[in-house]
Amino acid sequence: MTEEQKQQVAVFRFGIIHEFVGHVRLDHGEQEELLRQKCDRKWEIPFSTKTRIGRSTILRWVRLYTDSGGKLEALYPKGRNDHGKVRALDEETSLALLELRRQLPKMPVPELIRIMHERQLVSAGKHLGQTTVYRFLHQHNLMAKETADPTDRRKFEAELPNDLWQSDVMHGPLLLCSNKRRKSYLIAFIDDHSRLLPHGRFYTSEALGPFMEAFSQALLKRGLPRKLYVDNGSAFRSRQLEYTTAALGIALIHAKPYQPQGKGKIERFFKTVRTQFLPSFTGDTLEEINDAFEHWLTEHYHQRSHSSTGQSPFKRFTAKMQCLRAAPENLRDYFRKTVRRRVNKDRSVVVDKRLFEAPVELIGKRVEILYHEESPEQVEIHCAGQSYGLLRQVDLHVNSRVKRDKNGQIELVGQGVCQSGQLWESEQ
Repeated sequence: MTEEQKQQVAVFRFGIIHEFVGHVRLDHGEQEELLRQKCDRKWEIPFSTKTRIGRSTILRWVRLYTDSGGKLEALYPKGRNDHGKVRALDEETSLALLELRRQLPKMPVPELIRIMHERQLVSAGKHLGQTTVYRFLHQHNLMAKETADPTDRRKFEAELPNDLWQSDVMHGPLLLCSNKRRKSYLIAFIDDHSRLLPHGRFYTSEALGPFMEAFSQALLKRGLPRKLYVDNGSAFRSRQLEYTTAALGIALIHAKPYQPQGKGKIERFFKTVRTQFLPSFTGDTLEEINDAFEHWLTEHYHQRSHSSTGQSPFKRFTAKMQCLRAAPENLRDYFRKTVRRRVNKDRSVVVDKRLFEAPVELIGKRVEILYHEESPEQVEIHCAGQSYGLLRQVDLHVNSRVKRDKNGQIELVGQGVCQSGQLWESEQ
């Protein structure tokens, strides 16, 4: 404080006590009544956010002034010799708290306090209060600063389970996979109503393939959502995801670019993973982290009361199971890769460097080819929303000797054709 500021404080304090130190003497009853009135009143105290003054404070100011022989300087505010320190924390606890905070810079304060006590970093007989820790971390500039957002954002919550799922990808730690250390990615889905995780798993890629695998697992476990809310990444904008969700009757909704607040629930879950699951994970492989994550979800996250809903995610999700839609038995078929082709004049269609033969009536038409990448030999063809069944792959060695007459009938050099249309070797 400057000298001028100290003077302002002293003048204010004198204004509070002048009746008690003036020449007019007050009897005991009058003093007590005047003290009560001053304590009950609100004041504008210079350089302070407080508005009330306690009885002991007023009497202390009176004693300081009278003991000094009536000098105004006696009412100057005194600087603390421990300025900048939190008196509730001893030096050993303070140093431990600073070190832990630097190790876990984004850890929420309640979780930080829990770890301090769990690791026995708090001095005996001491208790860490949240207010004390908040003040201590602010004094050392170890609290993340939040920027003001003038946009009108209103909280929302889906009315029923599986009304809305949110999904996103979180970058995870480096893990051993096939004897190589690779970056991991947590692909997760969260039910907006209950905060339950239909599925979450660490993968070594955030591309379309792993995302679709995770999505299919979520549907098998918890049924079909009515809406799926995702980001604008390449996997989320793929035609395959659009086709799969539309075919299953799921509305695909994309977040507005550069506005992650719309995905607040999945982002909040990822924060919980970073601050509560990852710090306690001690493994080193992809299999180990997925086993540990599944156990943490099942035994901890899904079972404990959520701060926003007041219920555990599992209990809230299962309370209204009658409204859930089960996944179809042929769910796997909805996750086939879809490509568009035009059927050639010789009825051929090329898919992933494989040659297939299409029905004659589809020659020259635009068609959709559906297949699983892990079994590309099984290809189904659609045209105008109608399925024409599975295609037969062409044997290129046989096909090199195929000729067609002017009526489109098959002829083979050195071979014959049976009445059913099957090729057979002619006897030499």
